[in-house]
Amino acid sequence: MSSISMRRDDGAATQRLSASQWRMVVLASLGGALEFYDFVVYGVFAQYIGRAFFSMLGPMMQLVLSFAVFAIGYLSRPAGGAVLSWFGDRYGRRRVFIVSVMVVSLSTIGMGLVPSYASWGIAATGLMIALRLIQGFCLGGELPGSITYVVETVPRRAGFVCGVVFFCVNSGVLLAALANLIVHTTLSPAQVPQYGWRIAFVFGGLIGLLGFWLRRKLEETPEFADMKQMASKHPLSELMREHGKSVLLGVAASVATAGYNGLLFAHMPAYLASVLHYAPRGIALAQNVALATGSVGILIVGWLADRVPRRHLMRIGTLLLMALSLPFYDALVGHRMNLVFLMFLGGLGAALINGTFACIIADLFPTRVRFSGVAIAFNLGMTIFSGPMPLVATALIAHSGDVTAPAWLMIGCASISFLGTFGLRAMSGHVQPRIGVPLSQS
Repeated sequence: MSSISMRRDDGAATQRLSASQWRMVVLASLGGALEFYDFVVYGVFAQYIGRAFFSMLGPMMQLVLSFAVFAIGYLSRPAGGAVLSWFGDRYGRRRVFIVSVMVVSLSTIGMGLVPSYASWGIAATGLMIALRLIQGFCLGGELPGSITYVVETVPRRAGFVCGVVFFCVNSGVLLAALANLIVHTTLSPAQVPQYGWRIAFVFGGLIGLLGFWLRRKLEETPEFADMKQMASKHPLSELMREHGKSVLLGVAASVATAGYNGLLFAHMPAYLASVLHYAPRGIALAQNVALATGSVGILIVGWLADRVPRRHLMRIGTLLLMALSLPFYDALVGHRMNLVFLMFLGGLGAALINGTFACIIADLFPTRVRFSGVAIAFNLGMTIFSGPMPLVATALIAHSGDVTAPAWLMIGCASISFLGTFGLRAMSGHVQPRIGVPLSQS
C-alpha cells in the first residue's frame, strides 16, 4: 500500500492531462451541467411555475407546492441511480451516459412546453410531476456516472478531474443564472411569468441534446475495460453485502454539499425575491458572482486534493459552514451588506466541501461496484438533504416566522459531514494509479 501511495503522490502532482483525457472529462461532465442547470432554473423561476400550475392558491402556497414538485423529482433519483448504475457496473459506463442524457434533455424540453393549469387543469399539473419523475430517474445515474468515469479515466489526478467535473457542473449553474438574467433583462415583468421561464427550460433541453450528440464519441474507461470479463453480476447486492459502511460514509460526505446546493442555488433566488424583497436583476447578478467564485474555488481545491488528505480539507470546510451560516443569513435579512459581496462570500464558503466530496465518495469503492456505490451514496444524500431543502426551508420560515431559519438547516448538514470525515481514513484508498501506465495512457 505504501509503495502505491508513494507512486501516486510523486506522479500525480506533476503529470498533466493529455488532450484526449481533457476531452473525455469535459464530455463526461455535460450531463451534470444540464442537471444543475435545471436545478437552478427551477429554483429561479419557482414562483412563476407555482403560478402556472397552482393558480387556484395563494402566493405562499403556490411557492410551497412548486418546491414540492421540485422535491418529487428527487424521489425517483435513488431508483434511477440503482438501475442505471447496475447497468454501468455490469455492462460499462459509456452506454448509460448516452441514454440518460438524451432522456433528461427531452424531459426538460417537455417541462418547458407543458400547458398551464388554466388550460389543461389538473392534467397539466400531473404531466409536470410525471416529467419531473422521469427526469429525476435518469439524473440519478448522470452525475455519479460522471464521477466514476473521470476517476477511472485519470486515477492519478482523481482529485483534480473531479474538480473539473464540478467546475463544468457549475458552468451549467452559471448558464442558468445567465439565462435568468437575460430573461429578466429582455422581457417585461408581465412576460416572464407567461412564457419567459419556459424559454429557459427549452433552451436547457436543447443544450442537453447537443451533449448527447457529442457524448457518442466517448470510449469506455480503461479500468472497466481491463476488468470487463470479471464484472460483478450482482453489483448492488455485492455493494450492500461488502461495502455497507462505505455507503453510509459516502452519504455523510455528500450531505453538506447537498444542503448547500439546495439552499444557495435552488432556494436562494425565490427566498431573496419573495421573502427578503431583493430586486430580481440584482439577485441574478449576485448568483452569477457566487457561481463564478465557487467554480474557481472548486478547481483550486481539486488541485489541492491530490496533494493534501481530502478528509482534512472537507473537515475544515464543514467547520467554516457551521461557524458562518448564521452570520451570512443575518446579513442577508438585515440588508446590511452588499448582496453581490455576500454571494461572493457564499460562493467561496463551500469550495472545500464541493471540491472534495466527489473524489472522497469514489475512493470508498472498488471498480467492480464503484458506479453503484457512488450512485447510491450520492443520490441518497441529494434526495434526503438537497431536493426537499427548498420546501423545508420555505415551510420552516412560514411556520416559525424566522427568516434566518435556513441557516440552521445548513449548520445541521455541515455537522453530519463533519462527523463523517472521522471514518474516511479506514475505508478509503480504492482509487489507485494503474501501475506502469503513463498518465497520457491511463
